[in-house]
Amino acid sequence: MPGPALPDPNVDEPDEALMLRYAAGDIAAFDTLYARRELGVWRFLLRSVRIAAVADDLLQDVWFAVARQGGSLRASTDGGTGYQPSARFKTWLFTIAHHRLIDHFRSDRHDLRLDDDAKEDGTLLDTLAADSGLGPLRQLQSRQQAEALIEAVEQLPAEQREAFLLQAEGGLSVEDIARATGVNFETAKSRLRYARQRLRQQLQEFA
Repeated sequence: MPGPALPDPNVDEPDEALMLRYAAGDIAAFDTLYARRELGVWRFLLRSVRIAAVADDLLQDVWFAVARQGGSLRASTDGGTGYQPSARFKTWLFTIAHHRLIDHFRSDRHDLRLDDDAKEDGTLLDTLAADSGLGPLRQLQSRQQAEALIEAVEQLPAEQREAFLLQAEGGLSVEDIARATGVNFETAKSRLRYARQRLRQQLQEFA
């Protein structure tokens, strides 16, 4: 009779330690990082481009970059996307995602729409309400309310929407958002503040 399953030794390790293990050749450490962060990155990309197939492609590009750069891990002081052993992995990861979005929008300037699958995904509602100080929206349950919230996020100016989604989907702090998007702390803080104000105005009927 088989014994109990052994716990995964990587589960409780910080992202940064896992990244260093991967750089040293531990493929399982990369698998743990991917399982831990893949959904948040994908949701951030999806809410930004609004087409699931495009988000899938961008997600693949992001993780290819992580694997490629992690395999030749080195300190970087040039302000690029090279991973620094002392840096937070999550901030670096979403910085890569940010740059891939910039590349995408520069090469594909066309109208995008939120597809039906995204509208039916209630997890965005839960995340935004819990992480972004929207108070009464924590109780919203209906599809109509969820769609209203997603539509309101869509209507945010691009820079405010990105900052908001980096916090809501990525769990980044204001300081991390500033680093990921290449702006100063006060600019990132202002973008978040204006995004929340706009959302509250748009969603007053559900408060």
